[in-house]
Amino acid sequence: MIVGRGLTGAEPDRVPGLPADDRVLARWLMLCLLLVFAMILLGGATRLTGSGLSMVNWHPTGVLPPLDAAAWEREFGLYQQFPEYRKINRDMTLEGFKRIYWFEYTHRMLGRLIGLVFALPFLYFWLRRRIRPGLTPRLLVILALGGLQGLLGWYMVQSGLIDNPRVSQYRLTAHLLSAILIFGFILWTILDLTSGAPYRRLGESAVSGWRRASLALLALVVVVVASGGFVAGLKAGLIFNTFPLMGGRLVPEGLGALSPWYLNPFENMVTAQFDHRWLAMLTGVALLVWYLCGRARFDDARLARGFKLVGMMVIIQVALGIATLLLQVPVVLGVLHQAGALLLFGAMLYNLHALSRV
Repeated sequence: MIVGRGLTGAEPDRVPGLPADDRVLARWLMLCLLLVFAMILLGGATRLTGSGLSMVNWHPTGVLPPLDAAAWEREFGLYQQFPEYRKINRDMTLEGFKRIYWFEYTHRMLGRLIGLVFALPFLYFWLRRRIRPGLTPRLLVILALGGLQGLLGWYMVQSGLIDNPRVSQYRLTAHLLSAILIFGFILWTILDLTSGAPYRRLGESAVSGWRRASLALLALVVVVVASGGFVAGLKAGLIFNTFPLMGGRLVPEGLGALSPWYLNPFENMVTAQFDHRWLAMLTGVALLVWYLCGRARFDDARLARGFKLVGMMVIIQVALGIATLLLQVPVVLGVLHQAGALLLFGAMLYNLHALSRV
């Protein structure tokens, strides 16, 4: 995300009303943002339905799925050569394979659609000189990150096609954080384009302490999301489906059992879930206090909206997290929990952006 110098630089004021080109660019980027949001949720559904390893080849230019019975048999035959079929799904039928295949296929095609929806209008706006000075490098960074995200996605899938039919939790978490970075870049750019006030340097800000605190809380939200990535990669949400205790204990058996100790948050299912649930609760309390303090301190409509969004989303997200755990991670709740994390991150980013204009 970009939280430094805004697109407007150090201008003391902006003329009321948005330039026409800024409005068009903001609408285009909002479409891209919604597609990225859908892509992240579909990725979560693909993981939760066990569909991520159904396409065993990467065809960067291929867009057509199997179109007849012979093509489906060939695709299924390729899948049968890999560990997930041999070790987990040996009783899978062709119809069962089709169900998981369509999740992964749709996920990949949506990624390519996002690339086109971003790249083609960007090229048009650039050739027509409709992009304001200083914005083009940021858009190029977003484009590059999108391409790298596709490569990282395949790198993640490849980790489950060798011996162990499960993608690496490290690569899964990196893929998730990369997606959130892209989401944050786009959202911040939209806010820059639609903000009616210029960016203020930290040293000139009347709320510099609030801005530092907001940035720290945003970083804490990202840490919680990363810990959730390890929970997902290890399937740690399928154990200790009680709250607040784990196996009837505040400190569960098996916590920190791996050696060396520093591997436990990333490779020990018990520790990964313990860390995620208590990091989430700590962050939830901190954000509720943040909301209450902000509500008492600020009257400005945009600032107040930012604090209200944070307060609302943290309550929803904590409730979704507990429900997802207690019900043993049903697909719908798992996807909603991932959506809640993304929306909470977006609310904190909005909050930080509003503070950076004061």
